Formats: sequence, structure tokens, C-alpha cells
Amino acid sequence: MAKEKPHINIVFIGHVDHGKSTTVGRLLFDSQNIPENIIQKFEQMGEKGKSFKFAWVMDRLKEERERGITIDVAHTKFETPHRYITIIDAPGHRDFVKNMITGASQADAAVLVVAATDGVMPQTKEHAFLARTLGINHMIVSINKMDMVNYDEKKFKQVADQVKKLLQMLGYKNVQIIPTSAWEGDNIVKKSDKMPWYNGPTLFEALDQIPEPPKPTDKPLRIPIQDVYSIKGVGTVPVGRVETGVLKVGDVVIFEPASTIFHKPIQGEVKSIEMHHEPLQEAYPGDNIGFNVRGVGKNDIKRGDVAGHTNNPPTVVRPKDTFKAQIIVLNHPTAITVGYTPVLHAHTLQVAVRFEQLLAKLDPRTGNIVEENPQFIKTGDSAIVILRPTKPMVIEPVKEIPQMGRFAIRDMGQTVAAGMVISIQKAE
Repeated sequence: MAKEKPHINIVFIGHVDHGKSTTVGRLLFDSQNIPENIIQKFEQMGEKGKSFKFAWVMDRLKEERERGITIDVAHTKFETPHRYITIIDAPGHRDFVKNMITGASQADAAVLVVAATDGVMPQTKEHAFLARTLGINHMIVSINKMDMVNYDEKKFKQVADQVKKLLQMLGYKNVQIIPTSAWEGDNIVKKSDKMPWYNGPTLFEALDQIPEPPKPTDKPLRIPIQDVYSIKGVGTVPVGRVETGVLKVGDVVIFEPASTIFHKPIQGEVKSIEMHHEPLQEAYPGDNIGFNVRGVGKNDIKRGDVAGHTNNPPTVVRPKDTFKAQIIVLNHPTAITVGYTPVLHAHTLQVAVRFEQLLAKLDPRTGNIVEENPQFIKTGDSAIVILRPTKPMVIEPVKEIPQMGRFAIRDMGQTVAAGMVISIQKAE
């Protein structure tokens, strides 16, 4: 792995069937990041119902990943001349939302795939809103399936304008919009000769130019735990992505919320750190690592816990505490009222939370208060609310540690709302 290149996490988003998997498959294949023999194998299999070999590649890589227990929690990796890129999750709507919000969700950039045939669809909007709420500041748009509209410049401009409107409303500026055909390979890695009217970068070139994200090394250490393994000869190995701060071999870390019966802190000394099977002396934000902690058993910690230094431990919100949050309701069949108890997803955590108070309804465009203490909030509304967790969880105010202050609210198999923590009220 090239250490000297900046590491960028990218998520592919967009409406179902607009070609996300095909785009990723084509990107990996044309940039020679997939062995030719795997592609040939798929071609011979000619799987039914799968329209395209590149989409299978992602499915296959995902299966491989789920079967092999490995400390490498990174997803599909590839390199451009100036960037080392991790693609988060083979996209699928359900997985996408879950993965984007939890665990590896802290993408530095997103590629929004929009089919030229359909234009902006409901999920295009939902994904773009989520990306914004979850703090993804860099967006690249791929207007895909240009082959299905005969590479027509007018059609491209029409869809590009729709997308621009949506993204400007969310506050994205200077977004690159690229006409592509993942199926034919136009403007993914290779420049297309079928669209002489377009003279911008290919998708591969645009990915290579993503600005390097600032590394929040000055913030307190926070590592949300994705998994805990017990490895022969090593011991307990929690796995997670460093969100903020720096972890060094020899550091003493604490895991919150401690789930022991006696409420004694779960803490210990870091004996070793590794990433992609290579030992490290220290780990920085963005690194997906496994680390061994002396004195901590496999059953002491679980997914959703957060590691931090003992002198600045992660903030725990308990059921007696509450927190104030700003949310945007993306999709609720009726209305949200006090007492509603859906599941909150933040970093690698999932905890049911109760809506205690609806403080104010906001104008989503300006953020100004339009109604104090509303009786209910519904789809499209932005609001300030008070939430109470049903069990202890770690979350931080977004102003202090943005990476740990964003969340989504899910219910009935869909994302109901996305939001961020303004402040935490501890019960005395």
C-alpha cells in the first residue's frame, strides 16, 4: 500500500438501477484493479438475471469479504496516480444507507450516479440529502447511461441542470458533472470519442483530483468499534476506523459505554496496531485498524462502543440524560410526535431513542425558526428536537467532534431522518 498518497474514502450513491455497481466495476476493471481471469470466469458463467459482468464483480468481492474473517475492514481499494482510494460498500439501497451512516460511513467524497434516461429520482434526493447531513463536502456527479440517449448533449444538459438545482439547494458548489456510460466504458477511465462536446475530466481523473481531507489529529481520540476478534497468540483485537486523534502503541485507552456489571472502566494498554496486515506504530484518522489491548476481554467490548484516551474519554449519554439535535425528516409515512421511539444510527452504533420534545420547526433553506413547540413534524421538515436514548451510547456535539456528532434515524426499514447533535444535557 502506498503510504505517501493521501487516502480518500468514497461512497457511490444514487437511485437504484442507475448503474452504481456497474460504474464501480467498470472503474476497477478499466484501471486494471480486477484480475482479467475473474471477469472471464463471470462471462463463462453467464449468470441469469444479472445483466452485466461488472456488477457481478462487486457482488463477488462482497461475498469474499463476508466469508473471510480478516482484520482488513477496508472495502474495495484502488489507486489513481495521486490518490489511494477506498470505495465504501458495493452499493445497494439498504446496505448503502446502513453503511453510509454507520461504521465506514465517514466518506470524504461521494459520486452521485444519475441515469440520463430518468434524471433525478426520489432516492437521488434522499442520498444527496444524507450525504450533506453526514458531512460529505465533496460531490462528483456521473450522468450515466449516455449510450441509451445516443450521447445527446441536450439530454445531458437537461439532467445536469436538474442535479445542479438539487445540489445547490443543499449548499454544494462547483460540482463536477461528467457524462458517462459505465456499460460501454465512456468517460469512466477512458475518454470517450462519442461525446466530442464534452471536454472535462473522466470519472477516474475527477477522483484523482479530490482534495485531500484534513486529518483531525488535534481532536481527542475516537475509534468506533466495528467488530471484536479473538486472535490466537495475540488476544482481543477490536477493529474500527480512527475518526479523530492519534493512537500509538503503548497508549492507555478506555472503551465506552462500559458494559460491566460492576461499572469498572474497561481499559488497557495498546500492545500492537495493524492495518491491511501491516504493523503500525501509530494510526491516524481515516485508518481502518485492528489493535490489541492488554487486559481487555473479547466479551468486555462490542460493536458500537468507542475507544478513546483515558484522559479524554468518549462522551456517554445515558437514559437519564438527553441531547438536543437538529434533524431533517426525509421520509415518514405520517408524522413524528413526542413519544416516537425509532432507532438511531451513529458511527457503528444502533440504539433506540425517544423523542422527548419538539422544540422548533425550521426553514430548511435558511435555518430560521418558523414555529415554536410544534405538535408534530413530517417529511420535508427540519426541526430542533430533544432525544433520550433507551440505553447508554457514545455521541458528541457536532461542533466539538463533527465525525461523532452526526446520525440517522431509521424505522420500518427506511431512513426516517438525518441529523446532528447540538448539545448534551447530563442529568445531575
